[in-house]
Amino acid sequence: METLPTNPDYRAWLTDLKARVRGSQIKAALRVNTELLSLYWELGEQIAEKQKTAAWGDKLLELLSKDLASEFPEMKGFSRRNLEYIRRWYLFYNQPITIAPQLVAQLKTVPQLVEQLSGKTPVQIAKQLVSLIPWGHNREILDHCKTLDEALFYVTETLRNGWSRAVLGLQMESRLFERQGKAIHNFDLTLPKPQSDLARDLLKNPYNFDFLTLGPDAHERDIEAALTEHITKFLLELGKGFAYVGRQYPLEVGGEDFFIDLLFYHLRLRCYVVIELKAGKFKPEYAGKLNFYLSAVDDLLRTEHDQRSIGLLLCKAENGIVAEYALRDLNKPMALADFNLTDLVPEELKGSLPTIEELEAGLNLQNQTSV
Repeated sequence: METLPTNPDYRAWLTDLKARVRGSQIKAALRVNTELLSLYWELGEQIAEKQKTAAWGDKLLELLSKDLASEFPEMKGFSRRNLEYIRRWYLFYNQPITIAPQLVAQLKTVPQLVEQLSGKTPVQIAKQLVSLIPWGHNREILDHCKTLDEALFYVTETLRNGWSRAVLGLQMESRLFERQGKAIHNFDLTLPKPQSDLARDLLKNPYNFDFLTLGPDAHERDIEAALTEHITKFLLELGKGFAYVGRQYPLEVGGEDFFIDLLFYHLRLRCYVVIELKAGKFKPEYAGKLNFYLSAVDDLLRTEHDQRSIGLLLCKAENGIVAEYALRDLNKPMALADFNLTDLVPEELKGSLPTIEELEAGLNLQNQTSV
């Protein structure tokens, strides 16, 4: 007779129960976070008001920290340093706000947020958004961002992508706010709305490939191989929604073989994304080649459920005016962006630091000579 632990009906029921418990834990955590940040908002408001109107001097935060910590020893958010963050956080988001068009576009991709924020003032929208991410994320954003547009961009991207605090920090260090949606493109002429807007907002300029540890003189095949070797980090830099299809993806056209550098599929755009890498400066003929690849992918790979394929040409340097002329009259949707290999390394050290591969080779040689 089958025992209960191995009974398939029981196992299925248990799996469903576990999923419900996890879901309730997540919802409870979100409610706790929202309640805590609502308390912090009120606390920040009152601290700012008391410091402005009451003659309690600079000792207010220190005294308040001791009194609250004494009354609520189980809570860890009442240090003087955290109270100062709470005050700064409230004042930062309580200044006059105009919601930037870029943020509005981001919010439209999260329907539940649009419903929650409908009819609210800009300050109320800001308060609602920041209460939906953990306090540690809020502190990181407060430390890194100088403008409200930048801060709300990272808040919304965190909500859209489910970034951990570490990933959020990496995105801010890479200056994503300055790069997102900045690629040169012809989407307005080749794609219908809202797909053209979505495609534009998904692409960046420049792309940061610092994780490759390659020198500035790396060849195209070296970069391509390293990107696929570090595919997880590459996908993180590309952004949410990209699915890796293949490298040197083969296509047969007219009896001849052609190979796409990198082929992806984007889940939200529902289309193939062809990426071509060039280690040098942009040349107009690169756009023509990419246009050819897009035609081939649309004919050979695209199904009735897919949208038009999109091309992304990554070069070490782009000439904006030349690129705009090159893309203007092409009928395939494509974009052009720079990429950096050693962007976070000081300029005076670029090219002088050994790569991981060189270090490993040196260690192997040392090990061989010591045997």
